Amino acid sequence: MSLNKIEAAQGLRIRSTQDFAGGVFMIALAGLALFLARDLPMGSLRQIGPGMLPKSFAVICAGLGALLCLASLRYHGEKLSGWSWRGTIHVLGGTILFALAIRGFDLGPIHVPSLGLVVAGPLVVLFSGLAADDRNLKELVIFAVVMTTACSLLFKYALGLPIPLAPWLLGI
Repeated sequence: MSLNKIEAAQGLRIRSTQDFAGGVFMIALAGLALFLARDLPMGSLRQIGPGMLPKSFAVICAGLGALLCLASLRYHGEKLSGWSWRGTIHVLGGTILFALAIRGFDLGPIHVPSLGLVVAGPLVVLFSGLAADDRNLKELVIFAVVMTTACSLLFKYALGLPIPLAPWLLGI
């Protein structure tokens, strides 16, 4: 092999497997989003349709994933290693807890009414916060209270969205 061919072959070597895997994941996620949003009309810039936002974000996500894959060929980075299952479980679990608490659920003999944003907000922050190794309970509680207050003011009062705050206590 000539020296130029060896240099070209080395140039296409993946130098950061973690970045490459992240880029491939972002591209796959974008493909899934485009597939799921395929029936939503895009509309136009004058009259935006329901498919404009998810499809635009999917294209941006795929583009950033492709850039990450290309960067993994040029720059040295970390090798691909396993991820924290605790983090995955707590973040996804927090999302599920929020969905169940904000609207309530009914599983035959088990009926939990809507707890509203006043309960669901701190619940998701505290449960998701358990994913961090360096968590501080005092800071987590303060963050939960501040975020719940900010979200309540923003979504209920500033935007006027019909999100229940505390139907079990306030009736709203």
